[in-house]
Amino acid sequence: MKSTALFPMTAVAIASGAREIVARSGRRHMHRSIYVVLAAMIAILSATASPRAQTGSADDLDRRSMERRAVEAMIWGMPAVNTDLMLQEMLSKTKAKPNEIVYWSQPVNWKNQTLTPNPDSIYFMSFWNVKEGPVVIDIPPAQGGSIAGNIVNIWQMPLEDAGPEGADKGKGGKYVILPPNYKGAIPAGSIVLHSDTYSGFALLRSNLASHADSDIAKSVAYGKRVKVYPLSQAVNPRPTVFADAFDVMFDSTIPYDASFYRHLDRVVQNEPWLQRDRAMIDQLRTLGIEKGKTFNPDQRTRDILDAAAREAHAWLSAQYDTGFPVMNPGIRWFPAARADMVKAVQTGYANVDEYPVDARGVSYTLGFTGIKRIGTAQFYLMANKDKDGNAFDGASTYRLTVPANAPVKQYWSVTAYDRETHALIRNMPRASLASISPGAQKNSDGSIDVYFGPKAPAGKDGNWVPTDQNRKFDLLFRLYGPEKPLFDKTWKLPDVEKVAAP
Repeated sequence: MKSTALFPMTAVAIASGAREIVARSGRRHMHRSIYVVLAAMIAILSATASPRAQTGSADDLDRRSMERRAVEAMIWGMPAVNTDLMLQEMLSKTKAKPNEIVYWSQPVNWKNQTLTPNPDSIYFMSFWNVKEGPVVIDIPPAQGGSIAGNIVNIWQMPLEDAGPEGADKGKGGKYVILPPNYKGAIPAGSIVLHSDTYSGFALLRSNLASHADSDIAKSVAYGKRVKVYPLSQAVNPRPTVFADAFDVMFDSTIPYDASFYRHLDRVVQNEPWLQRDRAMIDQLRTLGIEKGKTFNPDQRTRDILDAAAREAHAWLSAQYDTGFPVMNPGIRWFPAARADMVKAVQTGYANVDEYPVDARGVSYTLGFTGIKRIGTAQFYLMANKDKDGNAFDGASTYRLTVPANAPVKQYWSVTAYDRETHALIRNMPRASLASISPGAQKNSDGSIDVYFGPKAPAGKDGNWVPTDQNRKFDLLFRLYGPEKPLFDKTWKLPDVEKVAAP
């Protein structure tokens, strides 16, 4: 039976099984008929199931190989490209340069199109680069203000946290970031961070007591006490440059097209290969990304990269739609990063038997930065479905009841984001409601109802977060200074419920 050559063991096994069944049944007169029928079925299956790999042209095989590798490259490269997207926006939209500070002089509005930013904090960011030598990030003592900060490398692996819940414990400190394989002197008393990449960033949130103008000004003034300078200037550092990006269209949303790979190429050209990632060298070379060479894809390659980016986007979105393991059984809120990824990045990928690239890829389509001491300065919960398991629709109205006595030292906030981009919903007058927001009404038991929808319910404008009726959205609930009742689950954030339109 020549036509069964592709599946010889399958044909023999099925035919043999048929003979055995017939023999056991005692109906031997059916043996030949069943055997012939099954053999014929195998022959037909074999003849019609001609795999593409056996008949595809060399060009077809090459295309499909490139598509597969480009999909995996996007998932693998997501955190570094996420970083580069923000860096390039800073360089093209503001006067700030590496080892300086870009900041937002007001709580961010929708023009800040980074991923899931906090509209209830004052942001300071420094994109550091240690290729020319160590860099110092000098955090002031927590007197008259405080920082909730995270210092990460270009892969957004946390090097250290800063501020009262960071390594300086609120006393202030000089965080010295060293380049790979640095052998020089290190000042005594500094907090030393060994980076395996040349670049990264520090996300420094200057904590906000309220949205009153005086508290915003105070938070900005405190943040401007941060200093960034080369270690070589430690004796007499130059003044730190601050560039205000408030109301600047700062768009670092993920591009799911061929342009993603130009950012990835920039990372490859500028950063050392890490041992754990060397398997990607040949993978990327087939896409035209190779250290020391110009990335200049032709139209055919750009078409392949576009198709691969769309497929990667669909896969990443499906993973997010499934959701991460929930915080409390039966309630849909889930921590903003999967436990396996958090463990891996907090330990610097120390376990050589684990490398959760898939979980990392999904996480960095949703937000940015890595936290060394998660659950101390802040904790994040996300929801992408309502109580009934349906995605949030911007044309509908929803209610979240935040129970009284939220377990926070500072404040809680809940923010609505565009489901497609995971950035703030465009053209909305505000994006969040927080325990420090003015005008929010409390219920008699101390709880607060937060409404999401295209229109505010009657008399509830102060408790309303607007949504775009033509867009889906998702939610992120932040707890700044989270306390024990959150983690021992004696305080639980309930599901968001769909309610009748106002």
